[in-house]
Amino acid sequence: MFSLLKPLRRLLSLPPPHPVLLRNREQFADFKQGNPLNDYTFVVCDTELTGLNKRKDEIISIGAVRVVNLQIQLDQTFHRYIRPTNINPNEATLIHRITPEELKKADSAQDVLPEFIEFCESSLIVGHFIGLDMHFLNKMSRQILGGTLSNPGIDTLRLARRFKDSGRTDHYGHHDHASSYTLDALTKEFNLPVFKPHDALEDALQTAYLFLYLLKKFRDGGINSLKELYQAGRIRS
Repeated sequence: MFSLLKPLRRLLSLPPPHPVLLRNREQFADFKQGNPLNDYTFVVCDTELTGLNKRKDEIISIGAVRVVNLQIQLDQTFHRYIRPTNINPNEATLIHRITPEELKKADSAQDVLPEFIEFCESSLIVGHFIGLDMHFLNKMSRQILGGTLSNPGIDTLRLARRFKDSGRTDHYGHHDHASSYTLDALTKEFNLPVFKPHDALEDALQTAYLFLYLLKKFRDGGINSLKELYQAGRIRS
């Protein structure tokens, strides 16, 4: 696939992808899904945005924490503000409370995104409604690095829906029929530790606890490999 892209890029006079993206691709060139879950490394991430318009809004913060051997590594976190093109405050400012003054001092996306990709290394990227985060990450990556991330993704929202749907049939012994799938609602429902919402790193930590809670439930239900987990909650970037 990548070999087919080279002549196309030359035909369109596009520059080659950034070296960090090339290394990212190489790390997944021979990716295997059949190993036990604790063989993989996960990076649980969250982004804060200027808004939800996929065409014009931008990422202003990325938070992430690494999960190794199915344990959260609190000494391996990533948290950066990113200076957007439009710094003017809007409705989203009232939610994430990142001020224009803080964003003026922030690093550019050209500086932050390669650092984030290197932090992810060969990890799978996990997030709550991860499709939205990956859309904005890949949009930024296409604009400044010339391509998209290759890390497979796992969506905790889909995992939670699958877990609760399975509970309705008693497969996992879970009988609560609550229907909300927001991170806040699931945190309360599963009695998980509570972190400050709408902060990228704190939301990443919150999602990491939810991810490990759901993994334990799935493993109790007989799901042990990444391939089996994919069938429950995969979303590709």
